[in-house]
Amino acid sequence: MTAANTPSPAALSRAVAESLPLAERLFAELQARTGDGVGLTRDAYGKGEQIAHDLVAEAARSLGLEVRADAAGNLTMTLAGRDRARPGWFSGSHLDTVPRGGNYDGAAGALAALAALTALKRLGHRPAADLTAIAIRCEEAGSWFGGRHGGHLGSRAALGLLWPGELDSAVRLDTGKSLAWHMEAAGFDPARVRSGPPLLGPERVRGFVELHIEQGPVLEAAGLPLGIVTSIRGSLRARSARCLGAYTHSGAVPKELRHDAVLATVELLGELDRAWDGVLARGQDLVFTVGKLFTDPEMHGLSKVPGEVRFTLDIRSQETATMRAMEAEAQRLAAGIGARRGVRFELGPFALSEPAAMDRGIRERLAEGCRALAIPHQEMPCGAGHDAADFTRVGIPAAMIFVRNQGGSHNPGERMEIADFGEGVRLLAWFLATADLPPPAGAGFAKAG
Repeated sequence: MTAANTPSPAALSRAVAESLPLAERLFAELQARTGDGVGLTRDAYGKGEQIAHDLVAEAARSLGLEVRADAAGNLTMTLAGRDRARPGWFSGSHLDTVPRGGNYDGAAGALAALAALTALKRLGHRPAADLTAIAIRCEEAGSWFGGRHGGHLGSRAALGLLWPGELDSAVRLDTGKSLAWHMEAAGFDPARVRSGPPLLGPERVRGFVELHIEQGPVLEAAGLPLGIVTSIRGSLRARSARCLGAYTHSGAVPKELRHDAVLATVELLGELDRAWDGVLARGQDLVFTVGKLFTDPEMHGLSKVPGEVRFTLDIRSQETATMRAMEAEAQRLAAGIGARRGVRFELGPFALSEPAAMDRGIRERLAEGCRALAIPHQEMPCGAGHDAADFTRVGIPAAMIFVRNQGGSHNPGERMEIADFGEGVRLLAWFLATADLPPPAGAGFAKAG
């Protein structure tokens, strides 16, 4: 393919503008059909996620795209290329939500990919290789599945990254049924996922670009519609930590004889907060969160010294060594505080998700597209986990486009403006139209095939 065969920025912009009403209609239908009275609930491998997949698949078929679902239920919508044997470009995101979440986290990426392919099809663009929009299953696995699992169950199933036995050890929190059971109940083939080979790999996927709403306030504060992600922070998580003390009478037991699990836990978390300050003062990247902290409602009481506290630790950084150092500090502090206060901390296993650097060559091409299309933007790290990171783990070059979003995410207040979404679709369509041109000088594209 040559530059002469690619759409001009003006023609591409017109085609995208003509394609945006489709995305707006699908956003509205998702809102109407998966609303729960408070927010949006599209349960992974459940009714809400299936409604979303059916809506998007129907729209893709009406556009003349090739529509398929793989053995794990991931939906692919393909604009055929001239050489179908070559690895093609994929773009998309997930359609599930957290309970009572927002309408754009995930869905914006899947609909942006569909809108970008619609725009290219309007222009009569025939790519060198297949271009595929993908709607991925079960990215919000942590909200729907307990048991032993590594999250991002749809993409990891497709990429051959599930652990041995994970189809059975991942259990949906509301039904008590395994991931394998839910896959099969939804009409998919967990046996094919178990047996391999992976459904997606470098031999089929040239690269993956995921558009997603920003889940923080950085772009809003900067007054910019788009961001290009440099890397995705890794996470180190203790999902089932607890502090064990002794239940005693609040009025009858003096301080020196208490084994107070609440005060011990509060001290631990305060010390970890100060340790976080120290990491930042040394110029290292770290975020630290205690997302769950509770006593047992069947045992606690106003007049009881608390004997047990359960909590979680979520440590994230662009450097694995920084996360491991914070884990070691948590273990050291827990041992010391536990001995002094007469309690026992059981932090449990820490599940590691490694940081993922986004492909430099794709990032440079996206920046080139922003310049060609006059889209203001900035580079920035990503603090949340995304399917794009899993593509990098199997050697597939990946990148992310962030779209400004004023309401945070994982809540009903997500407020992505359609104008900002349109800028993201313009950039994505431009990238897909030019992705097989020679990369910019010094770019780092991995070689296909």
